[in-house]
Amino acid sequence: MTAEPTVTTFAALHHRPGAPLLLPGAWDHASAAALAARGFPAIGISSLAVAAAAGLPDGEGASREQTLALALILGSGPWLLSVDAEDGFSRDPGEVARLAEELWAVGAVGVNLEDGLGPTDRHAAKIAAVKAAVPGLFVNARTDTYWSGDGDERETLRRLDAYQQAGADGVFVPGLTDTRRIAALVRHLEVPLNILFSPTGPGVAHLADLGVQRVSLGSLLYRRALGAAVEAMAAVAAGRAPEGTTPSYGEVQALTHLRADFQ
Repeated sequence: MTAEPTVTTFAALHHRPGAPLLLPGAWDHASAAALAARGFPAIGISSLAVAAAAGLPDGEGASREQTLALALILGSGPWLLSVDAEDGFSRDPGEVARLAEELWAVGAVGVNLEDGLGPTDRHAAKIAAVKAAVPGLFVNARTDTYWSGDGDERETLRRLDAYQQAGADGVFVPGLTDTRRIAALVRHLEVPLNILFSPTGPGVAHLADLGVQRVSLGSLLYRRALGAAVEAMAAVAAGRAPEGTTPSYGEVQALTHLRADFQ
């Protein structure tokens, strides 16, 4: 068994000028292993995918158990694992810190914590508690001012400043696609800026030119996989062969060997 990757390696991936960390979102071992096999060194866990796979709503704190179970499976893999833990599944900073300790213990090196537009001081307290409990865990602090809010620039800066001061290693502003505002945030921040990739927004190369240091795909791959499955079934029902790439049975089976090699 190889040694676990260090968090300094994960942090370093956020500090490569012109080469932001491209973080795909996985939802099970097969998806993580297939992405890692294509050369992606870090894998994220999509909270929507975890919740939807269990028939639970995303963003409502319902999938803590499922998230930990998947982190246990993926944490020993040959990749750097970052976990989307919604808001930490609790309003209590101490409980969020205990969750972070559990994630660290199973091999995760990063965690994404969203504020859900709740009180800024409460989210900052969660970040501080996590960093005090697990200093090596990379905390990506997300604000939802653009995701579910009105995109107020002052409010975004106020929240991000508080999260930086609380010890966040990086900050995440999903829903932001305006290049002027992205560039302004990069200039303002002292920590790496994470942007959610949007098919209708700037591409990865453009985001890199703007100074973005992490580009997440969130649930995009999971949603694409669902769409591809439905389209394939519709094609078969219509008497056509499904289009797109279809891994063979043997190729998918081989992904299980990758897990066995790291247990």
